[in-house]
Amino acid sequence: MNDDDLIVDTIQKSEISEDMKKLALAYAKYDQKIREKEPVFDFSLEEDRMKVSVGVSNRHVHLNQEDYNTLFKDTKMEVVRNLNQPTQFASNLFVTIKTNKDEIKDVRVLGPIRNYTQVEISKTDCYKLGVNPPIRDSGDVEGSSVLTIIGPFGSVTKECGIIATRHIHVDSRIRAEKNLVGITEVSVKIPGEKGGIINHVHLKDSDEAYFELHLDTDDANAFLLKNNDEVEIIL
Repeated sequence: MNDDDLIVDTIQKSEISEDMKKLALAYAKYDQKIREKEPVFDFSLEEDRMKVSVGVSNRHVHLNQEDYNTLFKDTKMEVVRNLNQPTQFASNLFVTIKTNKDEIKDVRVLGPIRNYTQVEISKTDCYKLGVNPPIRDSGDVEGSSVLTIIGPFGSVTKECGIIATRHIHVDSRIRAEKNLVGITEVSVKIPGEKGGIINHVHLKDSDEAYFELHLDTDDANAFLLKNNDEVEIIL
């Protein structure tokens, strides 16, 4: 008798109502069909462990067109280095972020232009600036910390400061290939002398993505991680 037959036999012999038996049997058959269709992974085997590369994200700024014009006027944003995520790049432009307490100079602007302005900082940066921003997904800036962004031609003061959620970039193709359809959050296991487990890692969807875990410098430094290291996803 296999496991599925044993489940059916147990349900039929159980002291529950006939209606409950019918419901339990229907669920057992549905579960069996789902398992027959889905690939089986044995994550105790090295080849079946789901690995993802690490991208360490230092403090940076995204700008909308209006704020870009205020800070840089007609200065052209140029590509210094393409990032792993399609269409994203490190630009040639820098700003200063300032609060009543302190400021941080030479914060890089990332391109291209977005439909929102956002400053992503670490908790260590927050202590220097004297702010306590929320942990948010990119673009969710309502109610975030008020910062002043200073460029060569002007400044902007607005709600824009966040600590970015830990996230893994995915698209529909990656979700299907990695058996991640329907999953919104995972944990990752980190090897090494200061290894451990990071929880609450969001899966961030886009039309086209490079499969990569993004951590800020605080998270990365705590686990001695650097760009292109590999960690293991725990479902």
